[in-house]
Amino acid sequence: MKLICSTVMALVASLVCAVPVAADEGRKKLGYGRLITNDLLGDGQDRWRTGAYQSSRTYGSGWNGGAPGAFGDLLEFRFRGEVLAPANIVTPATNDRRYAAAMSLGAHTHWSKGAYEFQTGLDLVITGPQNGIGEFQQSIHEALDVAGPDILATQLGNGLHPTLSFSTTREIALGGVRLRPFAEMRAGDETLARAGADVLLGDFGQGGLLIRDVGTGIPYDSVRHDRVPGWSGLVGADIAYVWDSIYLRAADGVTLEDTRSRIRAGLAWQGDALNVFYGISYLTEEFTAQTEGQGIGAVRLQWQF
Repeated sequence: MKLICSTVMALVASLVCAVPVAADEGRKKLGYGRLITNDLLGDGQDRWRTGAYQSSRTYGSGWNGGAPGAFGDLLEFRFRGEVLAPANIVTPATNDRRYAAAMSLGAHTHWSKGAYEFQTGLDLVITGPQNGIGEFQQSIHEALDVAGPDILATQLGNGLHPTLSFSTTREIALGGVRLRPFAEMRAGDETLARAGADVLLGDFGQGGLLIRDVGTGIPYDSVRHDRVPGWSGLVGADIAYVWDSIYLRAADGVTLEDTRSRIRAGLAWQGDALNVFYGISYLTEEFTAQTEGQGIGAVRLQWQF
């Protein structure tokens, strides 16, 4: 495991360091995208998949409204931080999920063949006190004078988890909407296979590079091409079969559900310089003792100077 983690970190570091060199060869920054998700923005609770932040920086030789045809020509460097928590972070039930803080750094590439788009990438997921997310959440709760996570001492421990992902998507024009069925596989911190689809309304993501948020499944654009003022939106759903999760372990007295589903919707407004997005995703139960699903809200604010 130490050898694998060292190899992953070396690979990710080499890709990051390669960006300035690639820029000299004609590769440049194409865009930046991000999404903030939190269940306080959804069902108003503070539990389970309680909050996350995901961002993407994309580099390539240029953008003509679609991913290039060659593997490796376009690189996306991704950062993600997430908190997973029991329903009660002060006195959790014995059969609830364990508190876990996860941070990931990854390198992904996007390419196309015919009508299909592909993505594959490698992320290093860093768990435990070493990433500082638990202490950061605790400081926010203290500043707001609300109960904080008094369970940090028993959180999921320090670990490095190399995680591979692969997905394929096809966009199909259906009158005034675009249907985007997709399939993906993930192996690492969670090992699963997922299939689903999104319906894009108006000009949502038109001509851009859409990245899917790991937790909610809500897409956001890392490269933007057509900026058409007005309203746009999306609806979507997917289902996954789950083999394993480091966050839901039998050793912690938790039994994971082998299937999980997500339903989502979102609305965006594009002005001359301002883009605002709000979405919500309903997640079904992820472990057998979870009493119900949860709604997670997502927001994005972009100001073009």
